[in-house]
Amino acid sequence: MKSKTRILIVDDHALIRRGLADLLRYEKDLAVVGEAGDGEAAVAVATELKPDVVVMDLMMPVMDGVEATQRIKTALPEAKILILTTFGTSVDVARAIAAGASGAIMKDASMEDQLHAIRTVASGGKVLSPEIEKTVQEEPLPEFTKRQLVILESAARGLTNKDIANMLDISPDAVKQHLAAICSKLGAANRAEAVNVAHRKHLLKF
Repeated sequence: MKSKTRILIVDDHALIRRGLADLLRYEKDLAVVGEAGDGEAAVAVATELKPDVVVMDLMMPVMDGVEATQRIKTALPEAKILILTTFGTSVDVARAIAAGASGAIMKDASMEDQLHAIRTVASGGKVLSPEIEKTVQEEPLPEFTKRQLVILESAARGLTNKDIANMLDISPDAVKQHLAAICSKLGAANRAEAVNVAHRKHLLKF
């Protein structure tokens, strides 16, 4: 008799975890063996339970899904990770795939699509929701340094160059140079356009 695929559900919303667990309860070939509410807990629980598949939320407190994916794959190379996300164009989806995730689907995917995705990655396959696949086929998103991301998010929050300079303890000219680099990477003509493009591409985590 074939053993059931053992699944760990990771999401910071208890209702989502419960809903997915209820969905899987009636599947004869699938079994939920554990849950976690953030990335750090996911790594600990996965290391202890050694699930076959981890269904992983992207945006979580303490540790996000990208870092949790990387750590779990390092500790458990055989584990398959399926990303759940509300943002089909999130740059973090691409980072999670690069970190070792076997696929990514939208949280509002149908019950049939969710079950198909879980079974596909469990069997060693790859899966991407159409919305996510379309994004992956588009021009790759630019890579930013941590400082550039801080400056971009600060600009999006309405901080002036002087405010950002004081916050980071750098000169206003340095902030200008970073903003120029950010605009160049996003193909934006100015600061306001860069913020709009960043919002559209879901590069900002708020």
